[in-house]
Amino acid sequence: MTASLDNAAFDPEVIKKDFPILGRRIRDDARLVYLDSAATSQKPLQVLDAERDFYLHHNAAAHRGAHQLAEEATEGYESARETVAGFVGARADEIVFTRSATESINLVAYAMSNAGRAGEEYADLRVGPGDEILVTEMEHHANLVPWQQLAARTGATLRWVPLTDDGRLDATTFDELIGERTRLVAVTHQSNVLGTVNPVRAIADRAHAVGAVVLVDGAQSVAHQPIDVAELGADFFAFSAHKMLGPNGIGVLWGRRELLERMPPFLTGGSMIEEVRMDRTTFLAPPQRFEAGVPMAPQAVGLAAAVRYLEALGMEHVEAHENALTRLALEALGDIDGVTVVGPRTTRDRGATLAFTVDGIHPHDVGQVLDDRGVAVRVGHHCARPICDRYGIPATARASFYLYNSQDDVKALAEGVRAAQRYFL
Repeated sequence: MTASLDNAAFDPEVIKKDFPILGRRIRDDARLVYLDSAATSQKPLQVLDAERDFYLHHNAAAHRGAHQLAEEATEGYESARETVAGFVGARADEIVFTRSATESINLVAYAMSNAGRAGEEYADLRVGPGDEILVTEMEHHANLVPWQQLAARTGATLRWVPLTDDGRLDATTFDELIGERTRLVAVTHQSNVLGTVNPVRAIADRAHAVGAVVLVDGAQSVAHQPIDVAELGADFFAFSAHKMLGPNGIGVLWGRRELLERMPPFLTGGSMIEEVRMDRTTFLAPPQRFEAGVPMAPQAVGLAAAVRYLEALGMEHVEAHENALTRLALEALGDIDGVTVVGPRTTRDRGATLAFTVDGIHPHDVGQVLDDRGVAVRVGHHCARPICDRYGIPATARASFYLYNSQDDVKALAEGVRAAQRYFL
């Protein structure tokens, strides 16, 4: 490998000290090389300590009760909302806490489905026969299946942007696919398989020109590059805490305020109501309208700690570090005969996720050999089966890098792939 990491101030070996799990020895006393952050990231002590501190000192139901603990829980929860909003360039009242990016996307899909039955104030969000919903061939199932279901419920037509041979969206189809019947465009910012970073702003501008709404799946981008939702031009942006050093069980939906105000609720119950009588109910304004039930305050506090950790490192430094690792990994895998990277072969407009196949070896077997050597990758179709169908492959092995990975981790990956070839071929 001739490429080198050029950000001397960003030292992953120092960063790893905040992640005790990365010091584990596994299998036959092998060093843990964690290359599965696209599935879920590891959590630094700062996040674990913040969540634990909440339970130790402030545990109560946020937005319930007038006692001091309840007040402290509410303050922690709403402060976390402000922190998250600042991280993506948004207003706090545009941030909705959900359980995951998947729930965030479903929230929008069901709101659009329910808009047709919820009164005239929601009319501009209605989807029905003759309308079109546009997705892409590279979507995670979480940003595909909800729109399939919305189309089935409403009689709308689902269309998609195809993939090119090198793992990018076929931009020549945009003019054909985005038209006066398009009601919504749903697109991933960064593919969880191909690593491709899509031209969201250009897509959003085309969609807005015909009056369509744009939802961006940011689960794979928000942890790895600076994000400003206004600059992206999106109307909705969804992401999950657990992929950005935060806790499991909490996600985020950002939505433009004027759209959130015109959306009917997804879940109903406590916390999201304004007034309840036996024969009628009115709902609170967003974001509370979409946060039924007891708020996940401990997880929100943990997410805020993750945001502060990332901000302290600087997202521009995180992005540069991962870009350098990706360059090294593309070169290392490219030097191995029989290895094919599925997706862009350069670092231009791509993130630090590399899916690959090895001639003559099933990806599951590649993953097993890597695991025996302490290298944790994901194998399968990665909840994006249409990508495998597009390229005529049953599955891939996928290595995904993050801020705590190093050049030695790239070397371990390449050595593990060569070991699989020696064993099976």
